[in-house]
Amino acid sequence: MTVSEPTTGSESARETLRFVVPEGEHRKRIDIYLTRQVENATRTKVQRAIDAGAVLVNGKAIRSSYQLNPGDVIDITLPRPPRPQALPEDIPLTIVHEDDEMLIVNKPAGMVTHPAYGNYTGTLVNALLHHSRSLSRVRSDLRPGIVHRLDKDTTGLMVVAKTDRAHTLLAAQFSKRTIDREYWAIVWGRFGEPSGIIEANLARSKKDRKKVAVSADGKPAVTEYRVLKEFEFLSLVRLKLRTGRTHQIRVHLAHIGHPVFGDPTYGGRNDQWGGLEKKKSKQAANLLKLISRQALHAKTIGFVHPATNERIFFESDLPPDMQDVLRSLGA
Repeated sequence: MTVSEPTTGSESARETLRFVVPEGEHRKRIDIYLTRQVENATRTKVQRAIDAGAVLVNGKAIRSSYQLNPGDVIDITLPRPPRPQALPEDIPLTIVHEDDEMLIVNKPAGMVTHPAYGNYTGTLVNALLHHSRSLSRVRSDLRPGIVHRLDKDTTGLMVVAKTDRAHTLLAAQFSKRTIDREYWAIVWGRFGEPSGIIEANLARSKKDRKKVAVSADGKPAVTEYRVLKEFEFLSLVRLKLRTGRTHQIRVHLAHIGHPVFGDPTYGGRNDQWGGLEKKKSKQAANLLKLISRQALHAKTIGFVHPATNERIFFESDLPPDMQDVLRSLGA
């Protein structure tokens, strides 16, 4: 559990985060635990906070070497960063379509969707502000035009609203699940069936708040998959989301033993998933050198245009790194 309690008055803005160590958590150093729990934290920053007395366990100051126990209550007081501003930046964009109401962009790998703590520049929003003076402001000044998101290292098509009216109508389609979106992914292993449905509730991991995990008390999540082509130890699959949870595709595929190839967060860079002999393990290592991220691409998107009421559809090619992997597999 996390609680934020901002201070007021003449003091500089601060917030207190509270964590309760869950039952079943293995004993570990508090600096390691907090590095995984606090967004954008590093071990050095956590250790400095501990040395400064900004971290209390059960109401008492501790050292970085303190070994946590289940049930320990951790309070960490942090300075609240100043409110960031989204500024235009001359960053190249691949625009698939644009009209007065909206535009479709093909987001590259490594680009964060909108500014946030630790990523104030170089985002898709910064690029959009340079490209167009007309972007919706429904979400906030930090997310102009942004109707939905893709993970930083997931590539593919995104719809951006240029007017508030378009934003509202497009967001309603996402909410009602009438948007037609299709992802392609290269994943570990071969499937026993040509298609299937993954149903598993998702929630923030209790062990690492930066990750998402399958959890009985999480929010419902459903992913459809169809195998497009199988190779010796990898598969190319097509995926559709019935729900839109954070990291849903990546966590669901890892849950059924088929992590997205190259995914550093959910086991996709570990060749154990392929059950490979030494020769094939070397081949897998060479393939991993071709891609530094999860091999996941938002390939298609279809929806009702907010002005014309016509259903429109857009498709994009797989990015070069995924093509390189498939080419090396003989596809």
